[in-house]
Amino acid sequence: MPYLSQGIRASLDDGRKALTPGELNYQISQLIRSYVAMKNGLSYNCINDIVGALECNKLEVYRKLAANYEDVKERENGSVW
Repeated sequence: MPYLSQGIRASLDDGRKALTPGELNYQISQLIRSYVAMKNGLSYNCINDIVGALECNKLEVYRKLAANYEDVKERENGSVW
């Protein structure tokens, strides 16, 4: 977990877009904290909701971004297999 300065946190909380992986991680963490608060605290179901959403998002990012990028690079550079 990145530990950002209070100034950077404040700018992100005010709507600035993340520019680094640490800032992106912070924004995701804040979204999760907000979700937990909305659910009135942690429970198994709340944790399951969060982990499920993160896992599905990870898979979708891979499917839509990474896989296509890798296909382009393979065509450009040839397969390693």
